Formats: sequence, C-alpha cells, structure tokens
Amino acid sequence: VQLQASGGGLVQPGGSLRLSCTASGLTLNYYHVGWFRQAPGKEREGVSCVYNSGKPVYYVESVKGRFTISRDGAKNTVYLQIDSLKPEDTAVYYCAAQRYYCSSRTQAYDKWGQGTQVTVSS
Repeated sequence: VQLQASGGGLVQPGGSLRLSCTASGLTLNYYHVGWFRQAPGKEREGVSCVYNSGKPVYYVESVKGRFTISRDGAKNTVYLQIDSLKPEDTAVYYCAAQRYYCSSRTQAYDKWGQGTQVTVSS
C-alpha cells in the first residue's frame, strides 16, 4: 500500500499549483484523505481534509480562501489546488488516508505518502 503526492515545484509568490494524491494497493475512494505540510524546522501541520464522499471538512486558517481540496473518483485521486501562494507556504506537502474520519492530527492517519516539495520564492 502506497500513497504518492505529486505536483509540487518552485513558483513565484502569487502563483498556483495543483497537488495530486494517488494510491497503489488500495482504493483511495473509500478513504478520507488529508493534506499536511511540514516546513523546515517546524512540525507537520494539517492543511485540509476531504471525506470519501467528496465533502471538504476543514481548512487550516492560514490557507482559507486560497486552497481547495477535491477528489476525482474516476481517477482515484485527491487534489489540493493551491492559489495565491505565499513564501510561508513553502513546505513539503504530504497526503494521508484513513477509513473512519477526517482529522488535522497526524496521529489519526495510518497511511502516508512521500511528500512533494512546494517552494514559493521570487
């Protein structure tokens, strides 16, 4: 079982990226999926989560109005659209999945992917 986050890169402030979370060895459609990020020297923080139904559950205050979580059942993929990027959004972004509920706590998830680096710099 493996999750994979992709879509990161180097962007200028104000730019956009779309991160994708895919899975092998499990049907991601059955899982609630969270996005997390970890900046250098900081703890990993929950950014957003989406129910397996497709309903977004929460966004951390610092990204409200700029980030949008969604999922495509046909592609078994969860997305994080990140707009109006700021330097403080620079971090490694991870996706995680679990069967029972959405949470902003890392301890709530038992399936994690390798992260994708997002760097916001001019």
